[in-house]
Amino acid sequence: MDNLTFEKLVLCCEDTLYRVSMSILKNEQDAEDAVSEAILRAYENLRKLKHEEYFRTWLIRILINCCKRQLRLRSHYTDIGDHLPDIPASDNPYSRIETGEAINRLPPKIRIAVILYYSEDYSVKEISEILHIPEGTVKSRLNKGRTLLKDELIL
Repeated sequence: MDNLTFEKLVLCCEDTLYRVSMSILKNEQDAEDAVSEAILRAYENLRKLKHEEYFRTWLIRILINCCKRQLRLRSHYTDIGDHLPDIPASDNPYSRIETGEAINRLPPKIRIAVILYYSEDYSVKEISEILHIPEGTVKSRLNKGRTLLKDELIL
């Protein structure tokens, strides 16, 4: 892959990178740092990417690792907060806020699967590759996330 192709592919998924990092880190500066670090690491390790069609999945995996590294460096963990990706909402103006808050309270492993699937439109297979977990585990986490959200939002 040449530099121009790398640049085009990064620009195509820049918004996704930012939303995913914000969903994990909550802090805008930390999210931007994680995205920058992920792009740099991807560029430095470009030769390790065997199939160009998996570039986006590979880059998201690098980003998640960068975010986890930043979380380890923090003295405490914070939830994803107010900076959630767009979530389909009903006519009720408060439903998006309620849904975002409910997603915020999901356990981290379930939350990232829910965000990647519903917000970023990744398939179960792609999420499996990004998170390095079996597809069945992704389906289980999505099911658990739906159940938890349903229980919380219906009450």
